[in-house]
Amino acid sequence: MHPSRLHELLAAVHRGELDPHTAADMFAAAQAPELQGVVRIDHDRPRRLGVPEAILCTGKRPEDVGAIAAAVVAGGGDLLATRADRACWEAVRARVPDARWEERARCIVRRREGAPPPFGLVAVVAAGTADVPVAEEARVTAELLGSRTAVAYDVGVAGLHRLLPHLQALRRAQAIVVAAGMDAALPSVVAGLVPGPVIAVPTSVGYGASFGGLAALLAVLNSCAPGVAVVNIDNGFGAGTLAHLINARAHRAGADEALPAGPG
Repeated sequence: MHPSRLHELLAAVHRGELDPHTAADMFAAAQAPELQGVVRIDHDRPRRLGVPEAILCTGKRPEDVGAIAAAVVAGGGDLLATRADRACWEAVRARVPDARWEERARCIVRRREGAPPPFGLVAVVAAGTADVPVAEEARVTAELLGSRTAVAYDVGVAGLHRLLPHLQALRRAQAIVVAAGMDAALPSVVAGLVPGPVIAVPTSVGYGASFGGLAALLAVLNSCAPGVAVVNIDNGFGAGTLAHLINARAHRAGADEALPAGPG
């Protein structure tokens, strides 16, 4: 366990916010190798990077996902498991009863006790209803990390008038995630209308010539609109994380500006 995390535990016990037995369990969980050395959780990542380590459920046995989730929670961290199916959810729920399954996003989440309230604004946009699962993964990720979110779904370029009522909210956002398949034109359109950075998520939605999202990926990589960043195909988690980091940096900058000037 990192010294700063140990200090937090001891301070919580001193303030009466955490009983000594729970603190000891959390310390032991953070110290012990998880799953016989096969998995080693990066408990220090939130302090180091500002975001916790996420569990990618793909390729893992449900019982291993459950054990990892329990170790994350015992270590005092926020829980985020992505690409979770029902078997993984049942395994986690058995070990972490107060976890929540966001079925459409295929995510399992649990915010730690005492987590600060959400801040700023991350907007999440989906071109079509078929793109919503990827957009929801981005939304759930950003919210778990601490960002306030707003969504605009089924507003693709085939009926662009549907986007217009959401422009005011999009212009207030510190970052905008746009999930789109097929020709993936929507991220470029949004980037031409709003001042914030746009994070394009090409999705694998489309017919044969979409090549599982490759056409969408190439389209957004070739965007003529400035201010568009691109993550991998269907990577809602990566987009939500990046959007949150942008939002958090802007939030900290605003807080710094509000501080009184120091001497000199």
